[in-house]
Formats: sequence, C-alpha cells, structure tokens
Amino acid sequence: MEPFHVIVVGGGPAGMMAAGHAAEYGRRVLLIEKNPVLGKKLDLTGGGRCNITNAEFDTRTFLSFFGDAAKFLFSPFSRFAVQETFDFFTQRGLPLMVEDRKRAFPKTEKATDVTRVLKEYMLEHDVVIRCSTGVKRLLVENGKIVGVGTDQGEFRADCIVLATGGVSYRETGSTGEAFGWLEAVGHTVAEATPDIVPLRVRDPWVKELSGTALEPMKITFTAKDGKALSRTGKILFTHFGLSGPLILNSAHEIKKLLKQGPVNARIDLFPGLEINEVDRRMLEIFDGNKNKIVRNVAKMLAPFGMGKALLAHIDPALLEKKVNSVTQEERKTLAQTMKAMPLTVTGTMGYDWAVVCDGGVPLTEVDTRTMASRIHPNLFIIGDLLHISRPSGGYSLQMCWTTGWVAGESV
Repeated sequence: MEPFHVIVVGGGPAGMMAAGHAAEYGRRVLLIEKNPVLGKKLDLTGGGRCNITNAEFDTRTFLSFFGDAAKFLFSPFSRFAVQETFDFFTQRGLPLMVEDRKRAFPKTEKATDVTRVLKEYMLEHDVVIRCSTGVKRLLVENGKIVGVGTDQGEFRADCIVLATGGVSYRETGSTGEAFGWLEAVGHTVAEATPDIVPLRVRDPWVKELSGTALEPMKITFTAKDGKALSRTGKILFTHFGLSGPLILNSAHEIKKLLKQGPVNARIDLFPGLEINEVDRRMLEIFDGNKNKIVRNVAKMLAPFGMGKALLAHIDPALLEKKVNSVTQEERKTLAQTMKAMPLTVTGTMGYDWAVVCDGGVPLTEVDTRTMASRIHPNLFIIGDLLHISRPSGGYSLQMCWTTGWVAGESV
C-alpha cells in the first residue's frame, strides 16, 4: 500500500471536512473512526435536524460569542466562515434554511443528509476510510510524531489530524481519549466541564411540568454571595429540571455560581409587564369570574401550561376563596409570585447530557492560522479538542467546519 500523506483520526464533522479537503489537494488521506459508521454524533445534532451553523455572516459579530477565544479565531474564519459553509453545502445539493435566532438547518431537516454530503465529498477525492478501528496512541520517533497505533495495527503518515471530539454525548464515542494522547506528547489540556448543558433542579413542581416550553420568560440566578445573573428567552421544563436555549446558553455562567453551592432562581412569567400591570391583568380576569374560587381561575392567570405550577405556590386557604373576596394585598402577593416564582438549581446534568463541553488544548498551543500544534508542527488539532467556550445555535458545528477546512488546506 502507498504511504499516506495524512491520517485523520475521527469521523465527525471536523474530521470529515479535513479529510475531504486535504484529499481535494491531492493528498493521500486515511480517515480512522472507532465507531462502525461515520458521523454518529452528527446524525443526532439538532434533534436529528442538524443546526449546521448560525447565519451571522459578519465574522466579527459571529466571533463575539466566543469570548476570549475570538482573537485567536479571526485568521481561520477569514478563510472559511459562515458564507463558505452555506456555499459548501448548497453547491453539493443541500440547500440551507434559517430559523429563529439565525439557526441554519438543511432544508431536508435531516442531519443524516449532512453526513451523506461529507461522505460523498471524501469518496469523490479518494479518502481511504477505516471504521471500527480504535486509535490507542500517537507514534513518536526521535521526538517526531510519525503515525498512530490502533487496535488494528500501526499506520504512518507525514501529518496527523486529531478530530476525535470532546466528552459530550459520550454514548457516541466522544470520551475525550485524545486528551491523554496530547498530554503524552507535551500539550496542556484544560479539564473538560459540561458547557452547554441542562440544569438539575430540586423542586418537584418543575419536574411535574416536564415537556412544557415557554417563551419569553425571564429567569434570575443568585449565588450565595449575592452575585446574580438574569436571562430572558425560551425555557423547557424537564423531568430533571430545566433546559431550552436560554438555559443551555447560560450554563457556562451558572456553573460559576454553583461553585458556592445550590443556586436560588426566580422565574418571571411576565417579563414584559411591570408588577402593577400584572395586577391589573389579574383584576380583569377576576372581574369576569367573580363567583368562582381562585383554584378554578388560576390557569387563566398564568401563561399557558403554567397553571399547575402557580397552584403549587398559592396559599391553600386563598385557593378556596371566592374571587370576589380576594383582597388587594392577596392580589399583590399573587402578582409577586408570578414575577418571581422560586426554585433551586442544584447542579448541571453532566457530560452525558451536555451539548458541548469546554476543556481541551488551549489556543495558545495551536497556530490557528493552520491549526497545527506549536509543539509538533505536523500534528493538527481541530473541532471540540480545542478549549473554546461557545453558545448553542450552530456555533460549535461552524467551529468544526472552519477548523477542519483550514487543517485540510494546511496539510
């Protein structure tokens, strides 16, 4: 067999992009994937629909969501960014559509079509694909990385591209094993923590609302030292606590508050109304239902789906009162409850539930103009192996497309 110019480890979005693009330049490329199939995690993204990118075409604005990492990413994004992602997929017969919060999906709404396009891209350029092959280590000779050792033997190449992913969705094979390989060859690896992840909540009333999604809602999280964080958006109640875009994109900050212990939170059911306006709305409902008891009109007071939750926060004695006998003070208490419904966050749901985990190789150890290691110039590190915090909504996959394309071009 001819020697390989490039070995790509990992058959996810970054790896497939890197392999296809390197082969497009005439490199002989071997892609190694430990799963029996390529794109196992990719096929699950976006609920099986694949939030392929975020349609923010201004690169500076796009990178503003990456915090301190942004300054390292202008170079790769100047070569392959959101517009290039749209062009790549549409030119290969997979047009995209844009939904709320600029989230872009394939028009077919099938993540498997994204995987199919990438497979066709690689096969078109003769990438050699080996599935069900687990890499165990990087081969080093005389201080230089020369290949990989696998459970199927050793494979050698001039360049190695690592695209094995982090530790989110572990059931798909993302177990973070490459972090150990990287440490063994001199890299620093920041500890991975769940970054875009649902929250675990103590309160039974939250869990009883499982499946209810509401927007907009405002939620304020307060740590033991009084430090607070407020966000407004869509909340999804689950059997374990809270999820949805607002929660997932706030998790990185909430993790910091949780270091002090459980975090008290308050949900504002009517973020667009002042408390006196909530009271006026309640009075109108009461005026139309004067002879009913409070229990029977509670569902009318709260946003759709939240009536049961409101019942759990009303004094039992008040629930049995007739509406026409509710005092102004009791109405004020009800309005305050709807503007600040209390709950307690005890933690995150951990790696198995994380959409994205941070952690990985610091960008100071990677030349982001090429995605090459600054320690081993023929080693390229891409995708979720990089220590970058980012929100949900297509940003993570765009990182994969960008870093994969740049690495593929660089090798």
